[in-house]
Amino acid sequence: MKLHGVTERLDVNDANLSGSTFNDANLSGSQFSQMNFAGASFDDCNLSGWRINDVNLSGTRVEDANLSGAVLAGCRWTGATINGIAVQDLLDAYEARNAPR
Repeated sequence: MKLHGVTERLDVNDANLSGSTFNDANLSGSQFSQMNFAGASFDDCNLSGWRINDVNLSGTRVEDANLSGAVLAGCRWTGATINGIAVQDLLDAYEARNAPR
């Protein structure tokens, strides 16, 4: 199915849209629940204001991104790196430096 030049709200349930392409589409305000985005790519996208809760981001690569104001809390950091440095090592060093004396 092709949707070109359309302004329409879609109600999609129990659907397989794997392999679909979205280009120059406005999905702002959309909700995604129980979705499988495994292997999906997001290039030149505005994801500002996203809320991501109870989501598996293992193996995700974020490159050349603006993370200003990003908040990461209650996350599992096993194997995660920032510029090749283990995030857990960074957190451990921060906590050791700021521990009460």
